[in-house]
Amino acid sequence: MDVSVRLFAMLRQSFGADRVALTLDDGSTVADALDALRGIEGIGGTIALMPLVMAVNRDYAPPETELREGDELALIPPVSGGGGEIHARVTDESLSVDAITRLVSRPEAGAVVTFQGVTRQVARLDYEAYVEMAEPQIARILGECLEAHGALAAAAEHRIGSVPLGEPSVVIAVSGAHRGETFAAARDAIDRIKAEAPIWKAEVEGGDATWVEGAAPETRATERSA
Repeated sequence: MDVSVRLFAMLRQSFGADRVALTLDDGSTVADALDALRGIEGIGGTIALMPLVMAVNRDYAPPETELREGDELALIPPVSGGGGEIHARVTDESLSVDAITRLVSRPEAGAVVTFQGVTRQVARLDYEAYVEMAEPQIARILGECLEAHGALAAAAEHRIGSVPLGEPSVVIAVSGAHRGETFAAARDAIDRIKAEAPIWKAEVEGGDATWVEGAAPETRATERSA
């Protein structure tokens, strides 16, 4: 079946057109369409860096919504006025606080807050992540934190692999017009990333590794309103 996908704002600009045609198997869902879009140059990389709301035939639709021949699927990025620009990355490289902070610098920002989560007490921490899920989850969290607190831009990077004593495993930077909303958005972001992103760590000391106990990841339903 054929489905028309509408693109807006940064998605449209990145792809160079305001719509793309998809041919999908009968019975495919919104989630299947997103999977197909991730393989398209100019769309896939942008999708991974922002929270999206989907609509089918102008009604908000969850990922499990089944599509039909001729449907119009719209990908709706964060709306202007609620959130700013977002950067999310999971990497095995060392993290640069200065580089991440520069990503959120804005002429209109009167405050920039950074947070580093640093390995302490043990020789190293070994991190493992479901990267394909963790990056979009972190991007979604950042977008929702900007929306909730009225901040301007947010960036977060999380390491995987071995992180030695004293080095940061996660860095978050948030910019805002004023310090109140900027501190609040940064605090909300790190708390939610720790609770919701599929990232695990093991403490390594003397050649022995012990996985740190935690709780089942929190999940939040996407709010959809007209």
